[in-house]
Amino acid sequence: MLIHAERLVTADEVYEPGLLRTEGNRVVDVGPWHSSGLGSGGSGRPDVEVGTLAPGLVDVHCHGGGGASFSTDPVTAIEAHRRTGTTTQVASLVTETYDDLEAQVRMLAPYVASGELAGIHLEGPWLAEEFHGAHPVALLRDPKWPKVERLLDAGPVKMVTIAVERTGGVEACRRIAARGVVAAVGHTNADYETTVAALAAGASGATHLFNAMRPIHHRQPGPIVALLADPDAALELIVDGTHTHPALVAYIARTHPERVVLVTDAMAAAGAADGDYILGTLSVAVREGVARIAGTNTIAGSTLTLSKALANAVAYGVDPLVAVRASTVRPARWLGLDAGDLRVGGRADAVVLDEDWAVTRVMRAGEWLA
Repeated sequence: MLIHAERLVTADEVYEPGLLRTEGNRVVDVGPWHSSGLGSGGSGRPDVEVGTLAPGLVDVHCHGGGGASFSTDPVTAIEAHRRTGTTTQVASLVTETYDDLEAQVRMLAPYVASGELAGIHLEGPWLAEEFHGAHPVALLRDPKWPKVERLLDAGPVKMVTIAVERTGGVEACRRIAARGVVAAVGHTNADYETTVAALAAGASGATHLFNAMRPIHHRQPGPIVALLADPDAALELIVDGTHTHPALVAYIARTHPERVVLVTDAMAAAGAADGDYILGTLSVAVREGVARIAGTNTIAGSTLTLSKALANAVAYGVDPLVAVRASTVRPARWLGLDAGDLRVGGRADAVVLDEDWAVTRVMRAGEWLA
């Protein structure tokens, strides 16, 4: 398939106009469209002409969608996000017992092996009671290494969220990173110094920056300042207008454009109707698109798709190319995933974006999706 794009965005280049040529599920040519109207690899008229073409979206923090959680119905959750542009997904699991989490990791492992998922994210149980969010306090634990290792050994875990101030937290970051797994600081009451120590030990980013972590204080700067000050730390943002103010999203993207990672933190209601849901062991009420623990004001994930997060970011004033790369190559590189770019030899995953930077068409593995 030969695609002519008025604008082609890759991880490192923008071609206006550009071409993408695929064979089977792989990219075989990418670059500028020559003035002769021919692709760089030879002759031929385009099979498809589009406006803006970008890599398929990469979501590294998502719990479910389409009415289902990854822990209970991964196929439904995968399809709900894939058809809106997320061609690479990491399945996030919330705090439960060690037995339940091990069973969920083992259940999801075949989906990773088949390429339907890119990995598993453990968001808990090693979180702070003070910033537990939508995680049951009774099940939160210190990250004792034999227990952490048990879950890492159970399957293809790519990322672990950890409250680094918990007993053994900094050392757990060191050991997690040594295994090639991303350790992210989140749901944390850590002070500045402990966060700096965790980053030096191997933690490499923030789980939903600002949300569920100690806020900034002028005498006790806490984890946020430490994460912002580290030039290599990835900065997750949930861009739904509820979790983080639009002005703050725009400010962080403007001041740290190479480090922003857009995520959904979506729960089952993403792409589904308002109603009552279950997240892990907790009841969640979704009203007017906002998910909260039933009977409380505590936010319980989002109902976002990553395509909506991208469009929201641009509407909030984020540079469109920063927003696209924060939804594609930045998360992929953070977790070491072979995704988020359009390059020769890579999987042919792409999205077509309209003038408002909303996804209008999705290609995965060289096939246009319905």
